[in-house]
Amino acid sequence: MDFGLVILSVIIVATITAIVSFNLGVLHRKKTAESTISSAEQEAKKILSEAISNAQAKKNSIIVEGKDEIHKLREDSEKEFAEKRKDLQRQERRILQREESLDKKIDNLEAKNEELNNKSKLVDEKLNELKEIKQKEFEALEKISGFTLQQAKEFLLKNLDDELTHEKAIKIMEFEQKTKDESEKKAREIISLAIQRCASEHVAEATVSVVPLPNDEMKGRIIGREGRNIRAIETLTGVDLIIDDTPEAITISSFDPIRREIARISLENLINDGRIHPARIEETVDRAKNEVDKCIKDEGERAVIESGINSIHPELIKLLGRLRYRTSYGQNVLEHSLEVANLAGLMASELGLDPTLAKRAGLLHDIGKAIDHEVEGSHIEIGVDLAKKYHESEAVIHAIQSHHGDVEAKTVIACLVQAADAISAARPGARRENIENYIKRLEKLEEVASSFKGVESCYAIQAGREIRIMVKPDVINDDYMVTLARKICKKIEDELDYPGQIKVNIIRESRIIEYAR
Repeated sequence: MDFGLVILSVIIVATITAIVSFNLGVLHRKKTAESTISSAEQEAKKILSEAISNAQAKKNSIIVEGKDEIHKLREDSEKEFAEKRKDLQRQERRILQREESLDKKIDNLEAKNEELNNKSKLVDEKLNELKEIKQKEFEALEKISGFTLQQAKEFLLKNLDDELTHEKAIKIMEFEQKTKDESEKKAREIISLAIQRCASEHVAEATVSVVPLPNDEMKGRIIGREGRNIRAIETLTGVDLIIDDTPEAITISSFDPIRREIARISLENLINDGRIHPARIEETVDRAKNEVDKCIKDEGERAVIESGINSIHPELIKLLGRLRYRTSYGQNVLEHSLEVANLAGLMASELGLDPTLAKRAGLLHDIGKAIDHEVEGSHIEIGVDLAKKYHESEAVIHAIQSHHGDVEAKTVIACLVQAADAISAARPGARRENIENYIKRLEKLEEVASSFKGVESCYAIQAGREIRIMVKPDVINDDYMVTLARKICKKIEDELDYPGQIKVNIIRESRIIEYAR
């Protein structure tokens, strides 16, 4: 029992001790917390006091700085206003000076204007006086000269027109002479160089074919019994055989040179063979046709190769070969075409143009003559149609169309072909002409020159290459001679056909004859 009480007492004592200790700890912590709170409040009051004092100091500093800045800005503004005020004052002074200067100028202008008005009045008065004087002078001149005003004007205009005609003629002569000197010099160089490098034969082809016979007995064999052999030859070849009194010769006549050539070859072969009868004649003519066809093709190819031209249509090559048997004024047309091609190519090279195009145009310029006896139209029209048909270029077609001047030449190549054609046709020995046609051409040339007023006489000389004209000195003056020469040249070009060129030489001569007695 006592032991339990002891234990209980111990527990009670321990409990009381724990409670007391707890209360003491709570009281200690409370005091400590109060002490901390108190010190924190004091510290906060201290910090707040310092912050207030710092803020007040900064506020005072900022206020002082603001006052200083305001004072400085006020001083700057006052200075700027003072400067602007000075500038305004200077500008006002300048404006006042300008106004004064303008006032002076206005006064001067008014004075000058008044002076000009006075002078204008004086000028008007002088002009009126001059008009009166001029009118009096005109009246006096009319009385002295016996001319009215209109007549005097016409007289003066006529004199002026004569003077202008004289001056114009001199200028034309000077310009033409200068142009001729320069162009002729250059043209001579080019043409002479081209001719030197193009050596061609002086062609003189026959227009009829003559077949030599070994003896006159052969004529009878060619005629045959009842003329059957000669009829067979003429029927198969389309030519006329002329067997006359000419010894040991037969003449072949035909408008077609190829037919004439076939007949010539056939006759020569028959004569050499000796067997002449219709069957043999037919066989020989067939062989001659084949031979001529081959020759035509070979000649065309030769012309193309010699001229150095490529890509020509085969049909055009054949037509070129046919020109081998075509003549114009006795000149072989194929050789003439080759010569024109070479001349045009050489001149084109000298001028810096395309020589191949010039050669092509020159070679084909007379292509229409190959079939002009078979097709209607001139050889120019036929040539143009053939060139278009076989797709030649426009430059070549134009050169063919204009090489005789029927159409104006618009390209340099066409002009070169014209020149080359004239050179080839006009050189000595190139062509021969029927005497009757030659005389008619000269008569027509003299007739054209005589048709102009003031021409006293004229003579065609140098085989029609020059027309020498004597004019009446009292009708034609020196100035009008230039115009007259140009008119005669134009009429000759329009009305005559001629190879090459014709020189128009006008002579005016005044003779005075007196006798000393």
